[in-house]
Amino acid sequence: MSRIDVLRADVTLDEPTLVEGFPGVGLVGKLATDHLSETFEMVHYADVHCEGLPPVATYTGDERDLSTPVRLYADPDRDLLALRSDVPVSPAAALEFAECLSEWNADTEVTPIFLSGIGRERGEDEVPALYGVGTGDASDALDAVGIDPPAQAGLVSGPTGALLSHAVRTDATATCLIVEASQRFPDPQAAASLLERGIGRLLDTEIPVDELVDRAEEIRQAKRRLAKRMQGTDETSSQARPLGMYQ
Repeated sequence: MSRIDVLRADVTLDEPTLVEGFPGVGLVGKLATDHLSETFEMVHYADVHCEGLPPVATYTGDERDLSTPVRLYADPDRDLLALRSDVPVSPAAALEFAECLSEWNADTEVTPIFLSGIGRERGEDEVPALYGVGTGDASDALDAVGIDPPAQAGLVSGPTGALLSHAVRTDATATCLIVEASQRFPDPQAAASLLERGIGRLLDTEIPVDELVDRAEEIRQAKRRLAKRMQGTDETSSQARPLGMYQ
C-alpha cells in the first residue's frame, strides 16, 4: 500500500519547500539533494513507500540499520524537505508514484522544486546554463530571482516528468530547474549550479558548494556506476530534452 511514513513526530514544519532529487542526466538532482541534506545536517524525516519503487533496502557505510531507497529529510529551521533517492522509478509506475507523492504534498501543503538535467557537453571552465519552468505561481518566483525560461521547446521525462505532469493536471504550483549537464558522467559542477544559482536563490538561502566542486573528480568516480545504469533509459531517467521542430 502506498504511504509516506513520518519517522520524526518531533519535527515541526509549516508550509515547507520540497527539493526533489531523482537520478537522471548527470545525476544532478541526486548530487544536489544529497549535498543539500548533508550540508544543512537535515534529519531523516520520513520513508517513502509508493507503488513502483523497487523492492529493495539500502544501507550506508558504518551503519547497521536498513532503510527504504527513497527518503525525505527535513530542516525545520529552514522549513525545508529534501527527497533523496537511491533508485530510479520504472516508466510503468512513474505516474502512480507521482500521484502518491503529490497527494502527500497537497495534504502537508508542500511546494515542490523539481530538478532535471539537459544533456550538453561543455568546456572545462564553461558555466552550465540554468533555466526554470513551472506551474501555478512558479513563474512569478522564477522571475523574481532572474532565472530565465529555456530558449527552445522541450519536455521533461522520467519520474520528474510524471510529477510535473500531475502538477499541470491538478493546477498545483511546482517549479522545475533545468541545468545543462553531461549526459555521460556524473556532473557535480552542474549540481553546484542548481544549488547556488537556482535553489539558493528561490529559498533566499546561501548554500555552500565549494566541497561539491573541489571533490568533483572523487564524486564522479563514486557515482559512475549509477550514472552508467541511467544511460539509455530515457523514461526511467529524469531528464529534460529539446523537441525537434516538427514534434
